[in-house]
Parts: sequence; structure tokens; C-alpha cells
Amino acid sequence: MAPPPVWLRGRTDGEGEAEAAFRAGAALALLNTVATAEHELGVLWRQRCALRAAVAHVGFLGRREDEATLRDSWYLRRAGDDPGPGGRILGFWRRLALPGALRFQAWPGALREVGHAAEPEALERVLTLVADTASNRRGFPVAAAARAATIVMQARPELDCVALWLADVVLARQLGWLSAVPLIAPQVRRADLRLASRPDGAEAWLRVCCLAYQRGALEALELYGDLARRAERLVATAPRLRSRAAAGAVALLLREDATAAASVRQGTSDRAGRRLFERLVALGAVRELTGRPSFRLYGL
Repeated sequence: MAPPPVWLRGRTDGEGEAEAAFRAGAALALLNTVATAEHELGVLWRQRCALRAAVAHVGFLGRREDEATLRDSWYLRRAGDDPGPGGRILGFWRRLALPGALRFQAWPGALREVGHAAEPEALERVLTLVADTASNRRGFPVAAAARAATIVMQARPELDCVALWLADVVLARQLGWLSAVPLIAPQVRRADLRLASRPDGAEAWLRVCCLAYQRGALEALELYGDLARRAERLVATAPRLRSRAAAGAVALLLREDATAAASVRQGTSDRAGRRLFERLVALGAVRELTGRPSFRLYGL
């Protein structure tokens, strides 16, 4: 995958609306090749983007969970356990990365996941307006995403992160992607979102969205390139592994952000699973993501 051109990576803070829109369109056009590809690495890539968005979300709430803390809350819980507030936020953004999130019917369930189940009738009216925006495929996709966020912020300003979630959904639908990519949340500030809630803030908010989607698309491309290189190394290393669980471990690592050694059973003991993952780390094919001596998680 060729790197983006230098002119697309430069600072853009002083540019006007037309230039910002052009750069956003160019960055999203580059991202389109990756976002429309159907393969397991695309699932893992979206999960990593979702993790970044979840960190931004907890920051909006004044919380301090980092990627490692959120990952722990999600992957170290037992089946059926509540992952806690941070884990629910991560689940909210991971849900965005699933194909079903593009359907209007999935949106209320996603909101319930982060505790926004009150006033269902008022929320339904807001979501219906967003769905109408998503269905109109004419015009500039980033402008449609910006309008979706504006609809939410002007009706329910406390749903700021929901507004960003829906902006990514609308963008994906406008671009014809099969699954959304969490892009905008790490790129905006709370002060930026106040523009979306103001009747006179539409032009300034659209420019913020253009700059945010340009940065978000380029960062997502860089992340994908890094994951692709790590995946190639893992696949090349796999023939050197002498374990019945090797194939299953490699497949899991290529589709999940993180995994515990115990997740790969296939007739092996927990101790054998740990040895397999330690061998992968020693070969430079996998990273241990926690830095802990126990309750470890592994991933590309």
C-alpha cells in the first residue's frame, strides 16, 4: 500500500472550507480501498479503530481509561458478565464496526448499550431524521455526516458521542461501505461539538468535520499498514510453530484485537497455550499487550 502524498499530510488549520473539503475527500478516497475490502484483517482493523474511539469517548466523559484498561474490561470478563462502564463504551464502538450498525433498526440497541434508553419516543424522532440524511446519497458524504451530528446535538446535546457514532454510520452509508470505520471521535474536541449544536455553527462545524475526517482517514490508513505488516510476519512465522493449536491461534490473532492464551483450546492445556503465545512473542510475530506477568493478552 503506497503512502499518502506529502501534500495530504501537511497542516491544514489555516485553510478555507473548500480546501478542507478537498483534502477530506482525497483522504477518504484513499481509505475507500481498504474500507471496501472484505477480509479478516478488516475486522481487526476496525476493532483497533473502535478502541481509539472508545478512549476518546471516555475522555469526553471526564474518565481516564486508556486503551489497556478498556481492553482489559472487554477481554478479561467472563461470558455474560457486565464489562463495566468503560467496557460498555468499548462495546458501543465495536458495534459500530459491525455490518449491522448501518441499519436503522440497530441504532436504538446501540444507544441502550451505553445507557441512553430514556425517552425512547424522542430518540426515535431524532434517529428517524438521521436515517433520512443517511438515505440521501446525493452531495458530499462528509456534509451528510456533519448534518447527522448536528441533528443529534441540536435535539439532545448531551448525546455528543452518539452524534459522532452516527456521523461515522452516515459517512459509511454515503460511501457505500459494508461496515463503518470509527474515525471522527478521536479527532474532535468538546468545544468543536458545541458548533454543531448552534444554529449559526453549520459552516464552522462542517470545516471541523472535514479536517477531522482527513486526519482520521490518514491515521486509519497508517494503522492498517502497520497491521498488514504484522499480519504478514505472523503468517510467515506460523510454519515454524509445532503445536496442534497453532492454526487456530493464528486465525484468532488475525481477526481479534486481543486474545488470552486460554482462548485457544483445540485439545491443548492452558500451559501449552501460554507456551505457544510466548513462542510467538519471542519470534517477533505477536505482542504481549499488558506488560503483566499474569492475565496476559496478545495481539498483532
